[in-house]
Formats: sequence, C-alpha cells, structure tokens
Amino acid sequence: MASDAARATRTGGQLLVDTLRVNGVDRVFCVPGESYLPVLDALHDARDAIRLYVCRHEGAAANAAEAYGKLTGRPGVCLVTRGPGATHGSVGVHTAQQDSTPLVLLVGQVARGMAEREAFQELDVRRVFASMAKWAAQIDDADRIPELVTRAFQTAISGRPGPVVLALPEDMLSEATTAAAPAQAARPVRAHPGAEDLAALRGMLAQAQRPLVLLGGSGWNAEACARLARFAAANDLPVACAYRFQDLFDNRDERYAGDVGLGVNPRLAQRIQDADLLLVLGPRLGEITTSGYKLLSVPRPKQRLVHVHQGADELGRVYQPDLAIVSGMPELAAGLASLAAVAERPWGAWTRAAGADHADWVARVPVPGRLQMWDVMDALERRLPEDAIVTNGAGNYTLWLHRFHRYARFRTQVAPTSGAMGYGVPAAIAAKAVHPDRVVVSWNGDGCFLMYGQELATAVQYGLGVVFIVVNNGMYGTIRMHQERRYPGRVVGTELRNPDFAAFARAFGAQGEVVEETSQFAPALERALAAKGPSLIELRVDPEAITPSTTISAIREKSRPEKARA
Repeated sequence: MASDAARATRTGGQLLVDTLRVNGVDRVFCVPGESYLPVLDALHDARDAIRLYVCRHEGAAANAAEAYGKLTGRPGVCLVTRGPGATHGSVGVHTAQQDSTPLVLLVGQVARGMAEREAFQELDVRRVFASMAKWAAQIDDADRIPELVTRAFQTAISGRPGPVVLALPEDMLSEATTAAAPAQAARPVRAHPGAEDLAALRGMLAQAQRPLVLLGGSGWNAEACARLARFAAANDLPVACAYRFQDLFDNRDERYAGDVGLGVNPRLAQRIQDADLLLVLGPRLGEITTSGYKLLSVPRPKQRLVHVHQGADELGRVYQPDLAIVSGMPELAAGLASLAAVAERPWGAWTRAAGADHADWVARVPVPGRLQMWDVMDALERRLPEDAIVTNGAGNYTLWLHRFHRYARFRTQVAPTSGAMGYGVPAAIAAKAVHPDRVVVSWNGDGCFLMYGQELATAVQYGLGVVFIVVNNGMYGTIRMHQERRYPGRVVGTELRNPDFAAFARAFGAQGEVVEETSQFAPALERALAAKGPSLIELRVDPEAITPSTTISAIREKSRPEKARA
C-alpha cells in the first residue's frame, strides 16, 4: 500500500483507480473524455493491473462491460464522458438492468462549480439514470471515493445483480485527498433457501404428475449448473431454459426440452401449459419468457408454481407463486443437491416426450436460396469446441442460434434479454478479452452488425481474434416480418443498402470473405478460425428465408384479407 505521504498527494482519480483495484477490476472499457482525464492518467500507472480497452462508441463500451459482467459474475466497468457519452452508454445500463448483470458505469461530469447552469455537456446523472439503475449517485467529495465506489460494487453484485451509475465531477477527480483505498473488496450478499422452503419444494414435486423445470436468470456459476443438472437427473425432470439462458443446461441432455423465448417450439409451449408443477429457478417471468404473459394465467397460474429468484421484488410481481423463495443461484443449487430424490416419479414418459419434441424441433429445415442456414448451423456444431463462446444481438437471424445451436457448457451464450441490437460485436470483443484462448463467434444480422461494426477497429487494435459472422438479407428482418403480418406488401422503412461486409472488414485489417452458397461455408469457417486476428464471414441469404419456419411470401399471403387472396 502507498505511504501516508503518498496518500496525501493522491488525486481523486488515483484514489478511484486504487479503489477499483481493491475491488478486483482487471479490465475497463471506455471512450476517452476530457472530463475524466485524471482517471485516465491514473490508469496509465496501473496498466500492469488493469487493462484498458478503448472502443469507438460509448454504446459499444457499455455493452462490452455488460458482457464482461455476464461472463465473470463481477461488475463490468465502463468509463464514459458527460452528456453524450453518458446517454450513448445508457444502452448498456438498460441491458444490465433487464438482464440482471452487475455493471458500474463511471461518468465524467462538469466541475462542481458549474453545476445547474446547463454547462457544456452537463447532465443530471442521478435523475437520468434513476429508473434504469439500481443506484445512481455523484461523488462530490474525493475523500468519499472509497466509500461510494465500494458501495457501487456492493450494490451491483448483491441480491438481484444490476447496474450502478456514478458521476465524477472533473474538479473532484483533480483534487488532492488523504483518504485511503478500502481494505477489502465488496462482497455479495445473497439469500439462502431455508430448510422449510426446500422441504416444501420436494413435497410439491412428490405430488406432481407432469413437472417441468424452467432455468434462467443471472448469478449462476459452473458448479451451480452442475448441481442443478444432478438434481434434474436424480428426479428425471424435463428442463427448459428461459430466453437467452440456454447455456445453463447441456442442450445435448435427453431431458433438455428447449428454450422458452421468441419462436418457442409450439409443443414446448403446450407442455408448459399442460404441466401441473413449474419449478421456475432463476428467471424473471417476463414478457418474452411467458409469450406475452399468455403461457401462464395472470395473476394466478393454473399450474402449481415454485418461483425462485434473487430479488424479493420479482416474486409475485406478475404471477402469484405457490412457493416463493428468495435465493442466490449457487445457494439454491446447493440446497437442491442436498435433497433426496423423489421416490415415485410417474412422469418418465412425460420427460422422454419433452426430449423427443425438442429433437424433432431441431431437425433439418430447408429454406429458399442457395445458402441453407440449417447446414451452416450444422457446420458450426461440428467444428466449434464445446467451450466456444457465441454472442449475438437481436433480430430474426438469432432464431437459427436459439433453435439449432447446442450449448453444452456454462457461459458459452452471451446475448441480451433486453433485445438490444448491436450487442453481438462488443460482447464478442469482451469475451475474447476475458478468454483469449477460447473460440469466440459473433453472430450478427446485417442491421445489427452495423450498429457497432466500427468496433472491428477495436478487435484489430487489441489483437482479438473474434470470428464475426454477418447474416445479410438486406433488411431489418424482424420489423419486416411484423410489417408483412400487419400491412402485407406495404414495405417501408425496413430495406437496407449494405456495404460489401468482407471488404469492410479488410479495410480495418481483418480477414473477410463472402459466402453465397452452402458448400462455401465450412471452408470459410476453417480459414476464419485459423486467422491470426479478427475475421469476418458475410452470409448472403435469400430475403425470403425470414425465419426457420416460414417465408416472407407465406406471411404476406396469410395476412392478406380474404378478398385479396381470392
């Protein structure tokens, strides 16, 4: 630790960086700003302990930090400047809120003496972020940096994880302070399931005829997932995963019933409705996971409902459970592992049928055009290692991943439940920064990719060998699909004029090539995986192939009034 004399001359920026180090921060994502120059200078001295990744857009930096939080369970840290920097970075805060991801956004702020004058780029961070962060505050006294920064980390990781936003006035960061960095890092506070809760859960399972487990939410780790898998195996339970939490359970397991999200398997949706006991372990029962709040009756489901979540406020928010348990996920999994298996399990055929339904759902699906996306997914399945990390943003192109990619290990899926476009590129950059020895694939639509496609420069700058795949159909596909359903044939606002994505990648110094037919993909993938740096594969798909289940023409024809079809 620094001497007392050194402490007396430290700036607020230096104390801030020391506090980050105590709290285990090893990577920070940013776009530089003059409002926090003292922090940047302090990071120069700490560069052996904290790696700084400079992005080309604050939204990308915030998304990368959010992905870091998903991958590690520790708060991702993002530094942005005041005003425009903060508002650009807000997309990552919103995703962290909806995805329950620990995140700390540090925002440079105008000097304290200029506050409330609408100074250059001034923004009231507390009011702007109050509705989308667990806590939003401003540090006006450099002596309080250790207290408030550590509180930020404590808040981000405790209970239901989430984002915290701290404003840092630039003059506060420059002033001298004698305060010391905290003696220890923030530690998460998580509830444990009580013995009575676990006994009640087991008792309800013993009475069930058609139980189903629904996994999801944040806060899991590999050991907790393994314990949960043993609980499911011991009781022969079918397991489904909530929207974009498919990596919590081995998708190759015979008990895996599929994912409950956009484009849910109709048989799985019916199975949830037919179940007499739902063990909802971890996820929020939000709009996507409940198919618009229609899979379960509001507020009282007809199924007996056990809902376990990290935040007490989530339990009973929409659905009234028969048994509500506030618990961290590792603590829950340890409790479930301690339970003796139920002796009588009359649901064996029910579990086998759930697995068989999923196997049918992922069988080969042909689509219009020379490039068959099922075969692309099959090539990825054959080539990617089990621990490969796949990231994505939002759009119809993600349905190919959700339906056909088999996630075998914990934290191989990094995607936003918030449905934020553009996420797949910065998330992949964070994934490769955290796990440089693992294969990282960024799966993108053409519209999604270009929201942060400039971050190819970041990948090249830091030698992050991500494989970027761009599914190019020349449109905002999800919106076009809804447009055709509601206003068939009246196309406006959804068509895209795209660049040559392969040439775009090469302009940044990455490898790039175009795939227009199925046979070209596997060789292109091999070349991308062998590349020394980032690489990009552009998949030019037929616009008709709007989803794995239908085409634009079919949607349009089905949506036209009867007279128009006659």
